[in-house]
Amino acid sequence: MKTIKIIIIFVLLACRAAYGIEYNIKDFGAVENKIATSSIQKAIDACYQNGGGTVIVPVGTFITGTIILKSNINLHLETGAELRSSENLDDFLISSSRYGMIFCQDAYNVSITGEGTLNGLGTSFYESDQNHLYPEFDRKIIRQKEGYMPEGTFFTDGPLKRKQMPGIAIVFYHCNHVSIKGITIKDTPVWATRIGYCEDVLIDGISILNNLMIPNSDGIHLTVSRNVRIANCDIRAGDDDIVVTGFTRTEDTPGFNSKEQDKYIHGNKTIYAENIQVNNCHLQSRSSAIRIGYGQHPIRRCIFSNIVISESNRGIGIYARDSSSIEELIFSNIMIETRLYNGQWWGHGEPIHLSAITRFEGKPVGQIKNVQFNNIISTGEQGIFIYGQKESHLENIQFNNVQLHLRKGRETMGYGGNFDLRPAANIEDQIFEHDIPGIYAQYVDNIAIRDFTLSWGDDLPGFFTNGIECFEVKDLVLKDFVGGPNPNALKSQKVKLTDTTFRKID
Repeated sequence: MKTIKIIIIFVLLACRAAYGIEYNIKDFGAVENKIATSSIQKAIDACYQNGGGTVIVPVGTFITGTIILKSNINLHLETGAELRSSENLDDFLISSSRYGMIFCQDAYNVSITGEGTLNGLGTSFYESDQNHLYPEFDRKIIRQKEGYMPEGTFFTDGPLKRKQMPGIAIVFYHCNHVSIKGITIKDTPVWATRIGYCEDVLIDGISILNNLMIPNSDGIHLTVSRNVRIANCDIRAGDDDIVVTGFTRTEDTPGFNSKEQDKYIHGNKTIYAENIQVNNCHLQSRSSAIRIGYGQHPIRRCIFSNIVISESNRGIGIYARDSSSIEELIFSNIMIETRLYNGQWWGHGEPIHLSAITRFEGKPVGQIKNVQFNNIISTGEQGIFIYGQKESHLENIQFNNVQLHLRKGRETMGYGGNFDLRPAANIEDQIFEHDIPGIYAQYVDNIAIRDFTLSWGDDLPGFFTNGIECFEVKDLVLKDFVGGPNPNALKSQKVKLTDTTFRKID
């Protein structure tokens, strides 16, 4: 019996040693402040070939192009360690494709941990004195007409014009058991992370500190992933902070083919982006701090709680733009502050935005349904926006104990008084003039607004109007609404209902 116990202890210690083996990149030739891609990759490959373990990035700055992470490996950045992006785009080319700093595909039990930093040097891939502009609106239907984003102006809030750049900084694609903990990611030139078709993901205690002038510098972007937990993160990005989408690899092609998933061993094998939990985070964005939607796969079962959103162009955005539906979402205990920024950013200061409109001409759009907003305190420069269409009604939307204060901002007169539905298939649906109620809802079935408190700033212009406005809404429940119309808007109403039925109204 004693011999058996000794053998068992020996085996356990051997296993612990195998998975606990550390591979310091300096031992494989990495030198501070020099390109170290091949040395880091050699350490990863040796770790993988020996059954896994931890690859250590020690104190110091190490320059890298694309490194490929593999199964059973923890890439650990020690306190004071920095992986810094190469500025040579050739360092990111693999088989004629351009990647970012870390790429991992069809793997399991992979992680990036530590208190170190991944620095994408994103600002160096942009023109600091030019804006990123593209034709996506018709000034003739916008309130300000030619005064809206006048030509020849440099917009001080960005976005900046991009040059050629590396790909997404960190990509996990078709992976199982992924974790990212503790690290700081800063100044990425495009998305900081993509978690694509992954299963069982933990992201805890990380900071993403991107340049707020850089477009498409998303924070955590989940695409067709499931069973994901995000907690205790600080994310500041020039685009969306936390994103749940149904995108395939080819974002701009309608529909999906399951063969894309079947050819990989690991990752999410279902059609759903689902089972997402996010809590205890601080977010700041030039687009949507929280974005749900777009993509060919359906999205469902997401919970967001205990979140602070500050100085963002939009707070929470839910967007049906493809044929897939979005459902079963709960947002609770969230503080939201939004404002308008100049430049070509999507969003016009809405604390909460829900909309269903196709981005593919002639293609149907899915539904948004079964969504709750509970215990929300918000301050914004535009109202809450719930926008369905005749061919795609929103369904079963609830607001419980929501406070909204509307204020005038620096850009209210130059940008305000418009609805922003980008991206939409038709240019006339992108941005267009519309008065701004506290809550606007159209083509919604079963909407409940309970314990809603609305207040207005003293100097708001007259295009801020009604307290609540509903058009083509079925089965409205309105209970305990405290507030009224904008005092500066003549003939506005506390509640304006057009072609609306209700179950209960107080």
